[in-house]
Amino acid sequence: MVRAPKANPNPRSKSSRSSVSSEPTDRKPRTRPRASSEVGDELGAAEMARRVADALRKFRQDRDLSLDELSARSGVSRAALSQIEGARTNPTLAVLWKIAVGLEVPFHDLLGSNTEASVLVLRGGDALPLRSADGRTESRLLSPGGATTTTEVYELRLAPKAFHESDPHARGTTETLVVLTGSLRLGVADAVYELSTGDSVFFRADVKHSYENRSTRETRLMDVIHYVRA
Repeated sequence: MVRAPKANPNPRSKSSRSSVSSEPTDRKPRTRPRASSEVGDELGAAEMARRVADALRKFRQDRDLSLDELSARSGVSRAALSQIEGARTNPTLAVLWKIAVGLEVPFHDLLGSNTEASVLVLRGGDALPLRSADGRTESRLLSPGGATTTTEVYELRLAPKAFHESDPHARGTTETLVVLTGSLRLGVADAVYELSTGDSVFFRADVKHSYENRSTRETRLMDVIHYVRA
């Protein structure tokens, strides 16, 4: 009589044991390589520098202005203008505004985004942000270049405790601000205005003005700038 073999108290088979033991214990799970945000920032900065350089050279030559003459009109040093026109530096928000005033052109014209079409689309990824010297204030153009020569729409972001002072824009320029999130202390000439989420304000921007986020959270604004064309 042949007896049936006793049941193995451990149901794992040899093959399963061998397959488990053959698997390396120190193998790390594979992950997809991540795109470097720093590389993207560098590429965006290089593209912005090239656009501004081309636009600055064109507007300056169209007006038959030397670097020295533009320096006197804008308050930006000749050396800085030369660096910008050679695409050897990425200008700050404040410097670009000074150059735009000196050339008497809308700010977005310096971004080299003019075009002629019946429908203009500006993709979110193509709207390169401009930052203040301390990096705490960021401006991003929302209106497609070429849409109008008199009105521009921007998104402004102010980091907590950020303060940004703007020189007077060209005569007759106005701004309309809408506070999307957070709070804002707006200074216009010698007056100060406290604004909260949902508030809006209109003011003449051909005087000195400032934006301040006194809170511990980011403030987001929509800024509509209107120019008077001669």
